[in-house]
Amino acid sequence: MNIEMYKVISDLFPICRSITGPGIKKSLKYFENLNPKFKRLKFKSGKKVFDWIIPYEWSIKDAYIEDIKSKKKFANFKDNNLHVLNFSSPINKIVSRKKLFDHLYSLKQQPNAIPYVTSYYKKNWGFCISEKDKKKLTKKKYRVRINSKFTKGYLDLSHALYKGKNSKEIFFSSYLCHPSMANNELSGPAVLFKLANYISKKKNLRFSYRFVLLPETIGSICYINKFKNLLRKKMLCGFNISCVGDSKNYSLISSREGNNLADVSLYEKINRKKSFKFFSFLDRGSDERQYCAPGIDLPICGFSRTKYGEYKEYHTSEDNLNFVSKKGLKDSFEVLKNIVESFENNFSWYTFPKSNFYCEPNLGKRNLYPNISEKDNYNKLNLRMDLIAYSDGKRNLIQISKIIKKPLKDIIKELKILIKNKIISI
Repeated sequence: MNIEMYKVISDLFPICRSITGPGIKKSLKYFENLNPKFKRLKFKSGKKVFDWIIPYEWSIKDAYIEDIKSKKKFANFKDNNLHVLNFSSPINKIVSRKKLFDHLYSLKQQPNAIPYVTSYYKKNWGFCISEKDKKKLTKKKYRVRINSKFTKGYLDLSHALYKGKNSKEIFFSSYLCHPSMANNELSGPAVLFKLANYISKKKNLRFSYRFVLLPETIGSICYINKFKNLLRKKMLCGFNISCVGDSKNYSLISSREGNNLADVSLYEKINRKKSFKFFSFLDRGSDERQYCAPGIDLPICGFSRTKYGEYKEYHTSEDNLNFVSKKGLKDSFEVLKNIVESFENNFSWYTFPKSNFYCEPNLGKRNLYPNISEKDNYNKLNLRMDLIAYSDGKRNLIQISKIIKKPLKDIIKELKILIKNKIISI
């Protein structure tokens, strides 16, 4: 189904999501209803995944701070679902102003903004409030009420696989676990979903494509735990999509190694864009942390417009529907669409040469290398030898071209010679 990305964001914006519970279930169902290719996966509460424990489902009906005398409400959850500490424990009692302020979160530098704060893995209660409204809390005591609960259930995520002629997969992941924030939370899933629908209409796919929507961190850890062997075997490259709805920068968040096929592919598409910014793995912050972790080492990098944490609206109520734009979303989609098109149609992108030999082949007996060893012979055939040295079946021609610093046209010409002589296979 062809659905406008901005409408996806608008439809999902009001929902109070968290890493578990009815909010994320409802949001995932929205995508599954539009595209039945997306299938639900569930992981039981309390289950250990690597070093983590899957938390209980969290649900909330109401939350507010109340002036005992006037009954005026502050930090009212029904006005904005960012007002409650996400994953907050229930409470209904009268507390002192001092006690209340120990559980209030605000931003002095952004006095009108409500911050987004969580406490997923340690029980706590709290409210998020603008600094402007916080100053209005002058009474000695207030009633605090958070009508939330934790129940044993499941962590939910959804994924889709489109199979091509080649079982090698190109992977796209985004998270769907924050409440009402447009760029940080919903732009990634909207662009990913648009790309999945685009793939669904293509016939005779050369490669396979996997799409995943999940709660950040714990969701990717669960997915890796279940599919790590398959992902290691099948994944050609992958992209973690986050904060792609604004119209400012284009950002690449590098993998841990910094030179995998995803790094190279994304760099090729955005390095000449205005306001391109490169971030090393030291600047990581989303699920590339899990996908690229030691022992997992999947070939994944991060793609953002203005990277998370790099814009003042990030993790606040100011990351609203006015912050994202149809053009920003469209341009982000085009970047990923162009990567897909390059793999599907460009010889240099989908060719992964592999040497047919252990160690260097004997080129001399094939008249591909001089049989008289002279000082300058090797230098004259650097391209031929370097191409063989990097033909490991894992790098495409663009990667090899960058490594050995030779023009692509020269590499392709040399590749044909080596294929003809059965030195390299593709």
